[in-house]
Amino acid sequence: MNVHSAMPSPSGADGGGIIKLAILAVGGQGGGVVTSWIVDLAEQAGYYAQSTSVPGVAQRTGATIYYVEMLPATDRTPILSLMPAAGDVDIVLAAELMEAGRAIQRGFVTPDRTTLITSSHRAFAVSEKAAPGSGILETAPILDAARQAAARFLAADLDTLAVQNGSVISASLFGALAGSEALPFPREAFEATIRRGGKGIAASLRAFAAGYEAVRADAAVPAPAPVAAEPGRIVDGPPAQRQAFGALVKRIEALPSPAQEMARRGLQKVVDYQDVRYGGEYLDRVAAVAALDDGSGTLAEAAAKYIANAMAYDDVIRVADLKTRARRTERVRREVGVREGEILTVTEYMHPRGEEICGLMPARLGAYVERRPKLFGIVDRLVNRGHRVRTDRLRGFAMLYVLAALRPARRRLLRHRVEVAHLEAWLGHVHRLAPTEPALAAEVLKCRRLVKGYSDTHARGEAKFDKVLSALPLLEGRPDGADWLRRLREAALVDEMGSALDGALKTVASLDAPPLKERTA
Repeated sequence: MNVHSAMPSPSGADGGGIIKLAILAVGGQGGGVVTSWIVDLAEQAGYYAQSTSVPGVAQRTGATIYYVEMLPATDRTPILSLMPAAGDVDIVLAAELMEAGRAIQRGFVTPDRTTLITSSHRAFAVSEKAAPGSGILETAPILDAARQAAARFLAADLDTLAVQNGSVISASLFGALAGSEALPFPREAFEATIRRGGKGIAASLRAFAAGYEAVRADAAVPAPAPVAAEPGRIVDGPPAQRQAFGALVKRIEALPSPAQEMARRGLQKVVDYQDVRYGGEYLDRVAAVAALDDGSGTLAEAAAKYIANAMAYDDVIRVADLKTRARRTERVRREVGVREGEILTVTEYMHPRGEEICGLMPARLGAYVERRPKLFGIVDRLVNRGHRVRTDRLRGFAMLYVLAALRPARRRLLRHRVEVAHLEAWLGHVHRLAPTEPALAAEVLKCRRLVKGYSDTHARGEAKFDKVLSALPLLEGRPDGADWLRRLREAALVDEMGSALDGALKTVASLDAPPLKERTA
């Protein structure tokens, strides 16, 4: 047998010579493929193998758990278990880091027995993406728990390795299993199994080799690579625009040093969103707030970040623009793994409301329609339903391309007028508070993170934003006012329904008001 010396033998006295493997994977990660490969590998080596699966309720509410038991074949048919039991698993394969955490939580990983092999990448759950704030779970606690819970812990970014080699994670995960030497089969047997599959053999073998070498090298879990900012369109613009953009970049040098890097990123974002003149408007607003900074740069840095986010709001034009960019098509093809000669079909799911259509109208016309319930109701009934747009076809792509082409006219449209009014009201609070309560002013700036997304998501976020700032009259003049506004913002980010925010607002309303002389000083 070719068993790693550091691993407790799976053929322990309590196991009766049975090797037990659990594979945890979410939809699209090829857990079933890995399972079938393992069964075929074992059977070809003269083992008796049985596989079962317990599917999750839905995508990322619970991974599918594939379970394999194997033992050398004899003249008797063994009776094997149908699902893994806590404390009784030899090898756990996890196709995503949080699934390794689930395996640990369910007791499948034990320090006296289990080899845990996982990909270190993250496939974010719906609950993580839908959280009003940052709902992404931290990876460090999972890695620490894995090191403590497993007899052996092997991890590498198997998803990236697979993509780099033109395959999918099932192949690199199978390679990591081979590289761990946790099974009594040589590498050649694993590779022969892939060859018998008959599909995408060359790419699968490359990904297999990458996964094999990653765990053989005992590679440390890599930190996620920083995502490079997408270069703005101004980079490819005419000389006059490039020169104007360069002049704007020089203006950033006048800002407090802690805010300069954030202002560069913000400038890039708003210019890519609209144009160079819009970038000048952005720097004007940032400079006006920075002039009120107390010298620490905190207020200026927050202004550089959140004013950019407010000015680059998501509207129909922005959504259409992003969906029709060549870089987006290239990224989708790369992530899906489209090979040369294959055809990619792309369906966009869109659900515009009447508000989005009115927002695309010239400001006076859009406002006219919105003020008339019957007329607005007709518009809303015409569009407020799910739409599937095939952007791999000329008609669907052309429709979005025409919408994206409205970008030069954005300043004259109703949505822009509404967003600018909301922006100026928000910054009005900052300018009023900054001279006497800079900490509270900074928290007002940070409240902008409540507003994000498109359509209904944007409307809900803006409603929470307005509700949080409605507490300002109660907090001004209080020494702990900034802290209370931060708590309100965090409460608003906790849940979608807003019950935590409502409770926090009731608490603020019950606070003793500061003396009148403190509020008017």
